[in-house]
Amino acid sequence: MDPCRRTVVLLSCCRSSMRSTLLPSNNRWRTMMSVNDKAQRSRLLTPEELGMVVKLHRELRQWSQEQLGELSGLSTRTIQRVEGGKASDLDTRRALARAFEIEDIDAFNKPYVIPTEDELNASKEKFDKENITLQALPLSTGKELASLVELASMDLSTPAFELCREADECFAELVDYFRDYRDCADIYSQRDKFSIYDVLQEHIDALDALGVSLRYATRKMVVKGGVPDAKPMPVTVLYVIAFPRGKEPTEFATPRSMPLRW
Repeated sequence: MDPCRRTVVLLSCCRSSMRSTLLPSNNRWRTMMSVNDKAQRSRLLTPEELGMVVKLHRELRQWSQEQLGELSGLSTRTIQRVEGGKASDLDTRRALARAFEIEDIDAFNKPYVIPTEDELNASKEKFDKENITLQALPLSTGKELASLVELASMDLSTPAFELCREADECFAELVDYFRDYRDCADIYSQRDKFSIYDVLQEHIDALDALGVSLRYATRKMVVKGGVPDAKPMPVTVLYVIAFPRGKEPTEFATPRSMPLRW
């Protein structure tokens, strides 16, 4: 082989090897750019942002600032300062993570990826596609609940926040009772139903005394049975949701498809 020709071949091989090593494929390049972009957008939460996150965690659990202070070993004044957007040290943020039972105690000390506007819009579109928003109506009387139960084919009843043990048991008893009533409501005379109203009212009042407020919504759906040739069946779904009293929403979102209790 001509020496000059051989050199050209070797250089070509080297260049080819260098290209395959240094120039990633389009997919790899996009992945690398995505990682770099996220790294550039990662940052620690500002004291104001951390304060909002801590307050949200606390209110979801229906804790007072004093209770969070006791659980975290911090003073109430420190909790107030953090939620007020004041700077806090590493140990304070770790104590808060432990109180909220967050697995990573340094969760509040690590950078977060701040989403772009496009990512936020994409998340909203995905959320709207997967969920439906319903109006949350107040539920305060046993008679009203009994009437709703009679019209419903199934229900989804759940607390929207962490209940104390007593409230949790009271809510469970309420749900068990109205489900039992729904299964045999047609055998009750109008007069006999007053005893049902009274029992339901007792449970509602007990929850109210524990700081729990009930909201409801109804939704019409079409469901199919497990048999391939089963015909779609229209049903009415009743939602009974427990919220902290004084913090009830005007509406709530729920998945468009989910397991329901007949």
